[in-house]
Amino acid sequence: MMALSKHSIYNQIQQTSLSNTYLWLLFFTISFLFVFLFNLTKKPTKTNMNLPPSPPKLPFIGNLLQLGTLPHRSLRTLSQTYGDIMMLQLGQRAHPTLVVSSAQISKEIAKNHDLVFSNRPQNTATKILLYGATDVGFGLYGDDWRKKRKIIVLQLLSTRRVQSFRSIREEEVMETVKELVEASLKGKTVNLGKMVVSTANNIVCKCALGGTYGKEGGIQDLARRVMIYLTAFTVGDYFPALGWVDVVSGKIGRYRETFRKLDCLFDKVIEEHKMMMAKKKEEEGDYDDDKKKKKDLVDVLLEIQQDGMVDGDYELSNNDLKALLMDMFVGGTDTTSATIEWAMTRLVKNPESMKKVQQEVRSVVGRNNSSKVEENHINQMHYLKCVVKETLRLHPPCTVLPPRETMASLKLNGYDIPDKTMVLTNVWAIQRDPKLWEKAEEFMPERFEKSEIDFNGDQWFEFLPFGYGRRGCPGMFFGVATVEYVLATLLYWFDWKLPEDVSSVDDIDMGEEYGLVVSKKVPLHLKPIAHVKVLN
Repeated sequence: MMALSKHSIYNQIQQTSLSNTYLWLLFFTISFLFVFLFNLTKKPTKTNMNLPPSPPKLPFIGNLLQLGTLPHRSLRTLSQTYGDIMMLQLGQRAHPTLVVSSAQISKEIAKNHDLVFSNRPQNTATKILLYGATDVGFGLYGDDWRKKRKIIVLQLLSTRRVQSFRSIREEEVMETVKELVEASLKGKTVNLGKMVVSTANNIVCKCALGGTYGKEGGIQDLARRVMIYLTAFTVGDYFPALGWVDVVSGKIGRYRETFRKLDCLFDKVIEEHKMMMAKKKEEEGDYDDDKKKKKDLVDVLLEIQQDGMVDGDYELSNNDLKALLMDMFVGGTDTTSATIEWAMTRLVKNPESMKKVQQEVRSVVGRNNSSKVEENHINQMHYLKCVVKETLRLHPPCTVLPPRETMASLKLNGYDIPDKTMVLTNVWAIQRDPKLWEKAEEFMPERFEKSEIDFNGDQWFEFLPFGYGRRGCPGMFFGVATVEYVLATLLYWFDWKLPEDVSSVDDIDMGEEYGLVVSKKVPLHLKPIAHVKVLN
């Protein structure tokens, strides 16, 4: 059975949150009015600082309502009036929020101030769900964070390690192919969005944990709840005096219950791996290098923990280990599946691009006398790589990069930026900037055919789907490898048709659902037409 979709989990969470609505709404209204009236009596703080421009704001609420349901779009609209660097006040946060919508300013940050911009603001969800925010994705910058990132870059997600997971990717994708062939033979329409979510989840689970560990109600579903909660609106994060509302409404309880269940499952997985490693050591002795590269990530982390392989005396606790595993699920599932679904959507809406990329994929596989796509074929698929880049340009998984926080005051683009300012980089706006991109709103993979622009966020600041600097995504290679392989396989095995109830490609819904990853609001439904026979 497939894991529950993000949409079904989201609906469950929404239904649960309706409990005790009237009670906490009454308390919230009373408290809101009290704090609102109190703030009206406060005199505005005078400052001689030359702050970036700011849109008009409401008392108490500030600019919070101006974010809208799709903040990347709302922020771009605001930046067109107030500039590529602007300051917002979100609720009653003690410190302001800086919004950057410019490749030039992003470059200045990376080249001249990256260290100052390397912290993360801490919020309620990350503290509860990510082991006190001790992970790499959302943790505070410092010596501990640097050592953990080193583990990820050199041990968990190195090029060699990612390549060692090739058989897992191929195995899981072939399972999806079999489902699609069966649907094709029956003339059925499939929910391709849901299928690629399941495929991406299974790949991450097997690479990280060695198995799927219960798809429904197991680690996959709990990890998806974590992703939803990390971007959920928590009252106390924006109105500290009203933090009790999150307790009364049950939100904090749901955070803690999800964490408790996930923590217990991680403990079970780790204990099973310890027992298995001990058994193998007794039977076979120490692993040699060839066997070592085939281990899952729990095995690698346990070996690091036992042998002290990080900077001498650094000790990796069980909570540290689990926090790093959590990063794999938060950063490696929806980012991958959303990119694949957007790519297929764009290709279906652009038949010429679809024809061109399918011809390339099938030509490369045929040239290699193979009956299926193999990972070593991908480097010969230049146009496929252009399709992936163009998809990530128009649909970066994180349209607004996870927030940073300044660790000191500084001058940026002539403006004074205070210490502890939260910083949002609107990558979506940068990558659709008409000053940087010809026909910026159009899907044109050809723009990358003769371009050197790549995923390196420290070199090309007009293209930042994986961020930049110290806080750039360390899982980039893992994610791109999965996206390219899944996409190539879908294009090789099948032609794709619209369902009967969709008359033309113009009717495909392109609405977005905002979260930690911006995905399609309405999942992509298509009819697969098998192009080649399934291998026995």
